[in-house]
Amino acid sequence: MDNLIILVVLALIALYAVSLYNKLVKLRQMVSEGWSGIEVQLKRRADLIPNLMETVKGYMKHEKSLLEEITRLRSASVSAGSAGPGERGKIEGALSGALGRLMAVAENYPDLKANQNFAEFQDALEKTEDEISLSRRYYNGAVRNNNIAVESFPSNLIAGRFGFSAAEFFEIDDPADRETPKVSFE
Repeated sequence: MDNLIILVVLALIALYAVSLYNKLVKLRQMVSEGWSGIEVQLKRRADLIPNLMETVKGYMKHEKSLLEEITRLRSASVSAGSAGPGERGKIEGALSGALGRLMAVAENYPDLKANQNFAEFQDALEKTEDEISLSRRYYNGAVRNNNIAVESFPSNLIAGRFGFSAAEFFEIDDPADRETPKVSFE
């Protein structure tokens, strides 16, 4: 009888361990799914930028340095495809800031603002920025849930044994990137 009780307890422990393992697999997959969503939106933004830049170039000859900075940051964003969330966060934050400055500077060009192509690209870019923000929130939520499970007892025992690890949040590190661009009509 004692052996039967021990076997039942061991079976319950094994089932619980399998359940924890499956939960960790699910959470890891959610982190991967979240990161994939971010990459899709970043690719969409990177694809929109050249078209937006071509539309803007004719109007903003005096803003050459800003256009060059956006082009440089877009190239860095595209080439950073395999970088982790920390490095991507820095690059994408800088690109978002530069695009924000571009939109603010565009206010000084009434003909550009009235251009249908520019308006369409601006709307598409704004929607994409919103999608990036939503994707980032989903990803960071998935990372949070994964990290809690990986670091909490008793699931940390399973996580350590099977190589599950904490994931990295996708954050903006530079405080300047968090600021709203300032528009000046001087």
